[in-house]
Amino acid sequence: MLKVAVITVSDRAARGEYADLSGPRIREIMEQRLPGADISLTVVPDEAQAISQALTGNLDRDYILTSGGTGLSPRDITPDICSRLCDRDIPGISEWLRRESARETPYAVFSRAYSGMKGHTLIVNFPGSLRGAEFCASLLAGIMLHGRDMISGGGHETACS
Repeated sequence: MLKVAVITVSDRAARGEYADLSGPRIREIMEQRLPGADISLTVVPDEAQAISQALTGNLDRDYILTSGGTGLSPRDITPDICSRLCDRDIPGISEWLRRESARETPYAVFSRAYSGMKGHTLIVNFPGSLRGAEFCASLLAGIMLHGRDMISGGGHETACS
């Protein structure tokens, strides 16, 4: 069973000023595309300690998907926190998501989203907008099982199939 943590990084959602839409939508997409997956949801503010705690508290998961905090605002620090935590960078995932997203909207080029690994957990940043998070979740869902298999030492036989 695939284990996924979805962490929404948003000051306003963490304060209850508005309902988080991106996290539940990411979970919905994952449930549709990866039946039986164990998916948790968390909302944290754009604060280094809160983001770090949410990440480290979910390192028993196969994937941690974050939504939000990837832009150019001074409070957008999600990729910075993730890159400091990770042992290995996996730039191809973010490059692919950014490229495909830019085909939908030119604003995607402003994303600083990051992807990497901490131990056996893949961490992938999505944009905070509902549309952007939805698009990236739909793309990534199709390769997540293969990524998990590769981390555990398998999966290579299906890479070129």
